[in-house]
Amino acid sequence: MPEITIISPTYNERENVAHLYKRIDDALPSLDWELVFVDDDSPDGTADQVRELASDDSRVRVIQRLHRRGLSGAVIEGALSSSAPYIAVIDADLQHDETLLSAMLEKLRSSPETDLVVASRYTKDGSTGDWDGTRERISRLAISLGQSVTRVDLSDPMSGFFMIRRPVFMTVAHNLANEGFKILLDILATSERKLNVEEIPYEFRTRQFGESKLDSLVALHYVRLLLDKTLGRILPVRFIMFAGVNFLGLFLHLLVLWMAFEVSGLSFTTSQVIATLIAMTSNYLLNNQFTYYDRRLRGTKLVLGLLTFYVICSVGVVANVGMANYLYDFDGIWWIAGLAGSLVGLVWNYAVTANVTWRN
Repeated sequence: MPEITIISPTYNERENVAHLYKRIDDALPSLDWELVFVDDDSPDGTADQVRELASDDSRVRVIQRLHRRGLSGAVIEGALSSSAPYIAVIDADLQHDETLLSAMLEKLRSSPETDLVVASRYTKDGSTGDWDGTRERISRLAISLGQSVTRVDLSDPMSGFFMIRRPVFMTVAHNLANEGFKILLDILATSERKLNVEEIPYEFRTRQFGESKLDSLVALHYVRLLLDKTLGRILPVRFIMFAGVNFLGLFLHLLVLWMAFEVSGLSFTTSQVIATLIAMTSNYLLNNQFTYYDRRLRGTKLVLGLLTFYVICSVGVVANVGMANYLYDFDGIWWIAGLAGSLVGLVWNYAVTANVTWRN
């Protein structure tokens, strides 16, 4: 059994995996290690490239995931596939300094009370390399938000380069979000006790091959993770996002109703129908893009899903009005009746569309 399992999540990193393997081999000449690439079925053949490396060195393995995406989930699967007492996570894009792995391991060996060691860009002597001012400001904002959900005084909870004891990882594994790109933050926020963390500085390198995975989806995953770690114990994150989209739909409904009725001079009934259809369509498209991004419908399924959404939400309107009328007749307080009716309609729409429109 190796002493340390090094996990590297990959997606379209064919040009980098051999370089990372060689660098780790050079950096850890006297350690018993294994390198596990967890690949999200990269179309560039990353998994096949790793298999070529594995055919010459049994310390290299690949887990090729089908129909699953996300760095956090990849790290979790990689960690659960090994038995090593220490687990390290490193990006495959060569931007992390692999020569620090031995120092990270030594800190864990020599300090039994330390749970994990984090390589930080923001501690003393650390650096973000050639980042421009905008990217660094965005990173620092994300760090500030991340620090609000952890109980650890850590300069870089967004780091993707760290090493953790296996028993510590196993205490949080079942409660991790299993999605997104910030697995370290998830571990820190999920742990029921305050983890003991040490940091070591490193300079973030410039990517040499391939393309960065930073995009709007990364930001969405991050927001979902923060919601999950703050409100997720009370309400499902999907419900919170569904409700947010519903609120935007209400605003759009009123705007369209005003434009059709007051500006265009259409009858109220016609204006209401137009506003309802536009708001429902907007809600559907936004939920498909963001709330259910991992079950996103495309092509013919997108059209069929819209039709089911119309039907389900129409029933939700009936439930809304029915509950509101019942409560108004019961106590005569209009705003309580209206709020309760809206809540019933919202819960109905969320529960049914999740199991019909966006069923797995």
